[in-house]
Amino acid sequence: MAALAAPAPTAADLAQAADACARFPQCHCDPMCLVSARDQTLSLLDAGQARATYPVSTSRFGIGSRADSRQTPPGAHRIAQCIGAGVPLHTIFQARQPQPRTARIETAPRASGEDCITTRILWLDGLEPGLNQGGDVDSRRRYIYIHGTHEEGLIGQAASIGCIRMRAADVTQVFAQVRVDTLVLILPA
Repeated sequence: MAALAAPAPTAADLAQAADACARFPQCHCDPMCLVSARDQTLSLLDAGQARATYPVSTSRFGIGSRADSRQTPPGAHRIAQCIGAGVPLHTIFQARQPQPRTARIETAPRASGEDCITTRILWLDGLEPGLNQGGDVDSRRRYIYIHGTHEEGLIGQAASIGCIRMRAADVTQVFAQVRVDTLVLILPA
């Protein structure tokens, strides 16, 4: 599959990332993940600059935090758990456990009717009470992840049901560079 072009973050996006790093000093910011729903990208930032930018898919239902909304939650998050180190690409996960099978990758830009979580999982924990933490807006209780998908043909457009989907090769690269407590900032469209 050919690489998809992924626009770099704007100066305003980088300023928001710097602000989030200042607001959440308990998190790791070198690198940090900056997700743009507008551009359908995830950028790894190091010292405030984009080190790498990858195409992603955020929710086809838009940006929002409410439980059962199927939307991607905005705001600052931390990586609460990194799951799947060393499992083969395209391994299917159920309840965050690797299964003894791999997904068939859909490279055409069409929905399969399934939502396979594959390859790696970065489980997000919201940091902003009332926005993505606590009550019925809690990202962790909503099981919001950055993860691989079998619907790689839809990467680059809003297609998920809340999580941030990535191609297997890309999520593996991100997984190798982040850790628990890495800051993830999700910017709305």
